[in-house]
Amino acid sequence: MRAIITGAAGGIGKAIALRMHQEAGTRGEKSQLLLVDIAREPLDKLVDELKNHGCDARAFVGDLSDPEVPAQIVAAAKDTFGGLDALISNAGIIARGDLLEMTVEQFDRTIDINTRATWLLGKAAFPLLQASKGSIVAVGSISGEQATPSLGAYSASKAALIMLVKQMSIDWGPQGVRANCVSPGSTHTAMTDARYSDPKLRADAEARNPARIVGQPEHQAAAIAFLASPDAVYINGVNLVVDGGMSNNLMVASALGDPWKK
Repeated sequence: MRAIITGAAGGIGKAIALRMHQEAGTRGEKSQLLLVDIAREPLDKLVDELKNHGCDARAFVGDLSDPEVPAQIVAAAKDTFGGLDALISNAGIIARGDLLEMTVEQFDRTIDINTRATWLLGKAAFPLLQASKGSIVAVGSISGEQATPSLGAYSASKAALIMLVKQMSIDWGPQGVRANCVSPGSTHTAMTDARYSDPKLRADAEARNPARIVGQPEHQAAAIAFLASPDAVYINGVNLVVDGGMSNNLMVASALGDPWKK
């Protein structure tokens, strides 16, 4: 499995890299991963960790808000691995703030990284993925389907990403390139650590989730690795929500009481 994984230095991206290496071994394949992030030190540590487990892992440090970088990433994968089987577009940022307070620069950077980068990566990678009958998996968010207080630009960027992936699926599917999206719900990463490391806040989050847990990066990685794998050959253009059922809570939230309590 030759793959690009963006936003790979930690959290969901790191979990994806470890999972994809593990699954490649299970299928008897060699794992060749180009790991992309803007943070060099944790990225280099992950590369070393994967190499110690037999993975041909390489690091690429770059800022995906730069429109020249996606093509450079794909070129590096081609030069290093000779081709590409999967593109995992996981990198993303959150710009918090009311839409009235947000600057053009904040809004544009959110769109550039969360949405445009996936298009540019996919566009650059298309010939390689076409040759391998490979796939694209983008990481969205339940905020892409549910408006979220103080995350106006983020929600808009993820909604656009979900539709972009659907468009890719019909534009590029006939040429043999699948495109799918995974939309995580609440997941304990470095970005959310301040919340979920607090016992009370974590307990509150668990109580509001039908599955009664807070997601872990490994839960998202399992879904992403599956969609990137040959096992998902007939899955194209889906947005797989991995949130323990949280996004189905509209009627629960608007009603009195808790229907799960006995």
